[in-house]
Amino acid sequence: MSLADNRSCPGGPVRGRPRSEAVEQAILEGVMQLLEEGVPLAELSIERIARTAGVGKATIYRRWSGKEELFVDAMRAAEPADLELPGTSMRDDLVALLESLRIRGLASRTSAILHNVYAQMKSSPKIWAAYHEAVVTPRRRLGLQVLRRGQRNGELRADVDLELANDMFVGAMLVRSVLRPDADLHEGLSEEIVDIALAGLRPVSSTVPSR
Repeated sequence: MSLADNRSCPGGPVRGRPRSEAVEQAILEGVMQLLEEGVPLAELSIERIARTAGVGKATIYRRWSGKEELFVDAMRAAEPADLELPGTSMRDDLVALLESLRIRGLASRTSAILHNVYAQMKSSPKIWAAYHEAVVTPRRRLGLQVLRRGQRNGELRADVDLELANDMFVGAMLVRSVLRPDADLHEGLSEEIVDIALAGLRPVSSTVPSR
């Protein structure tokens, strides 16, 4: 997501003067650098961010009212671009969705954001709500669209609860990438998860095997 896109995100900070993209990028990079170094959100300060980014505190305050709004913008900017699905089959699209999660889990920057988001979501509901609106909801909607299309095309049983199925696919990868940081995120994992789940979710063939 580009910085220009961030300006139009609902709930984003409102700023009343033109901004230097280079300066803003330096500030966002400063936030990410501190997160990558293991500094928790609770210990991030505008002064520390300014020092890391090589700008003055006033420069930051002209763009953000505080560190929470700044963190939300950094969180949005670090997310990958909108995912393009192959559209060849429900299985291929599900694999692409899970592969994007696997790659995000491997990326140290996204991992730093995710861990901070989950750690802070109880004490900072604003941060969790912004992350949910900008990232979780659109990707969940996309997954449900894939499953609905698969159900219409006969690739998925008609009685399958699509909300639950979506949680099954995504949840397996999130457990590996977030809750089990020591777990292997090897190539081919997305295919394995999808194929194991689909083995029980595909329609049963009406053809009776010959004896």
